[in-house]
Amino acid sequence: MGVRCKFWLLKKKRFCAIPPLPNTEFCGNHSTRSDDRWIQCSIDPSHSVLESNLENHLRRCPLLKHKNSLSLQPFYRKGINGGDEEDEDVSSESKRMAVQSITVPELVKLIEKIKSVHASICKDIQDSYNMPEVCRNWINRANDWKIPFQEKHVIQQASILGNLEKLGAFKSCSSVGEQLHSPAVVEFGAGRGYLTQMLADCYGVSKVFLIERKSYKLKADRSLRQKESLMLERLRIDIEDLNLNAIGSLQGVPYLAIGKHLCGPATDMTLRCCVGENGSTSYLRGLSIATCCHHLCQWKHYINKSFFFSQGMSKDEFHAVTWFTSWAVDSADHEESDTKMENEKVLEGDDDDELLRNMCARDRAVLGFMCKDIIDAGRLMWIREHGLEKSELVKYVPSNISPENRLLIASC
Repeated sequence: MGVRCKFWLLKKKRFCAIPPLPNTEFCGNHSTRSDDRWIQCSIDPSHSVLESNLENHLRRCPLLKHKNSLSLQPFYRKGINGGDEEDEDVSSESKRMAVQSITVPELVKLIEKIKSVHASICKDIQDSYNMPEVCRNWINRANDWKIPFQEKHVIQQASILGNLEKLGAFKSCSSVGEQLHSPAVVEFGAGRGYLTQMLADCYGVSKVFLIERKSYKLKADRSLRQKESLMLERLRIDIEDLNLNAIGSLQGVPYLAIGKHLCGPATDMTLRCCVGENGSTSYLRGLSIATCCHHLCQWKHYINKSFFFSQGMSKDEFHAVTWFTSWAVDSADHEESDTKMENEKVLEGDDDDELLRNMCARDRAVLGFMCKDIIDAGRLMWIREHGLEKSELVKYVPSNISPENRLLIASC
């Protein structure tokens, strides 16, 4: 065995396997250089390289070939669903620092405003825990066939589809096998494709498009490809750059748009992709999108800025609202039904400074959930303004299944 880098990989509990550089015990990834610094790869920002190696790395980055191939595809259009190019993304650290720079009276006033907006526009969010019989039978069969699955995920998948069925989006695909007039399915942020697999098994579809920017072990794909009457396409592309109208095999085809836990701005980009001037609303038959990770939302991408302005909220206050949403997730161990009882207590107290400093986890969770609801309510209003009047924002699973339990549903 050759000489290896002496850097100990804590998670893997072994030394790095890459050969060291000349005259050092470490490889290029783990050597320390006083005159060099690590910078993000401009092709794939998910990894970093030494600045001195950047030029060589860009010629052999693993994603270079995929990026070059993608740019030639007719459905690739850089930033088509991204929103305002003039705005820049704001980091979580910048949001935190901005909130901490607000004076106590200003912060109390903002919390009062959040509470007022929530009370006026979010009071109609209903529980809609849905387990269709056809999905229940699918789960029973999966148990009989000893197919491994996590119960909390299939409960979410079933309710996402059940709420879409409740709005009448599956009128043309009443049972498995009746696929002649069934709409196509576009799953955004598809991951391994398990949501689409349940839909295909339970309702029957003729075309499936899985949209995901990352590469996954395609377990559901193999099962879907075994269905002779189903056409499957997996597009490895960022939703921000997807021109849905330019997918040849989807042109003129009625479709459903679905997504389970579309993080932060991915929800806004998906809505922009399917609805409005960028989307193919004329062929959209329904959408069912579970939102999540509101703390990652960006003003640049948010779909309904005019909604925030109409509520007397500024761009900076939007960033504060997104930062507050992390409190809901941080306090996920508190049942949402319990936090509702604390709703009126969030702003009680004689001393503002003491109130904010000593806000308990439950009160923080209340404020966090309020902010998540307000962000999603703006999205719902945007959907309705763009012709999908038969739309709702619901809680599709109990919070003990997932605290990220808001679902945007619409049907044409």
